[in-house]
Amino acid sequence: MERFQDRFEAGRVLGEHLGVYAGRSNTLVLALPRGGVPVGFEVARALGASLDVFVVRKLGVPGHEEFAMGAIATGGVRVLNEDTVRRLGISDEDVARTIEREERELVRRERLFRGVRPPPRIQGRTVILVDDGLATGSTMRAAVLALREQEPACLVVGVPVGAPKTCAAFQNEADEVVCVLSPERFHAVGYFYEDFAQTSDEEVHELLARAEQGAGLGLEAP
Repeated sequence: MERFQDRFEAGRVLGEHLGVYAGRSNTLVLALPRGGVPVGFEVARALGASLDVFVVRKLGVPGHEEFAMGAIATGGVRVLNEDTVRRLGISDEDVARTIEREERELVRRERLFRGVRPPPRIQGRTVILVDDGLATGSTMRAAVLALREQEPACLVVGVPVGAPKTCAAFQNEADEVVCVLSPERFHAVGYFYEDFAQTSDEEVHELLARAEQGAGLGLEAP
């Protein structure tokens, strides 16, 4: 089974698969922190595109947080699945408490990763949403829903590896889906990396800073 050496190599390969978007001035690469940032760094470098992070917090159903009833994301975006809330009988108070808790965490992460930089403009742009892989896809799905609210011209989901059913499901949610590897015998995202060590906050800061200083052009990945 083919594996990537690390997230940087995975990003370089993914960047090749996304080559049709290279050189377009309105293209923006958004990486899901933290693991998606090294991948996104290499994709942005390959395409000559801007790089930023897209912080998203899933709104879990109270008592069953693994199930999403909505999401909040960078830029003050809030998406709520009214059908799920109504079907499960979730009270307005529970919804409000969940949103308040997740907004605090989102603000904390925004400050941690972005500092004082404002969120990037999404409307009318080609947005390539990147992570290091797709298993269940719940976080990516929340990000897609949140980004749709901001009206990008084109929304692309790109990952080095993903479960076949999950990658197929996103065909109905994004304008284009690029899964470099989509093996039938999918175990976990980390299985397809020789080095799948956790990406640190410091590494996220460093890569975003390098990208801001020129999209990382001409720089070798660490």
